[in-house]
Amino acid sequence: MSTPIPSASSHVSAPTRVDIDRDSVGRDLVALVLTVVELLRQLMERQAIRRIDAGGLTDDQIERVGTTLMLLDQRMTELCDQHGLTPEDLNLDLGPLGTLLPRD
Repeated sequence: MSTPIPSASSHVSAPTRVDIDRDSVGRDLVALVLTVVELLRQLMERQAIRRIDAGGLTDDQIERVGTTLMLLDQRMTELCDQHGLTPEDLNLDLGPLGTLLPRD
């Protein structure tokens, strides 16, 4: 017995327009950009710690790196506050791999 083929008139037409919430899209884009910046900030911090532990930086360089990383952390906090984001919003869930950013 064969299955009848639905006629073209029985298909429900897909909406021709997608409604997008501009505020949501903008917030999601900001969250994505800040996630990438936070990932890079954490990588730079770990690299700086490795170089400090290895003795590869002078005291002046250590001071400059520390100040720069501290200012970047403060700016990230300000940007998150400005856009209504929390650090958890920046930590993408990668499913079985866990989260993108390590939990502190």
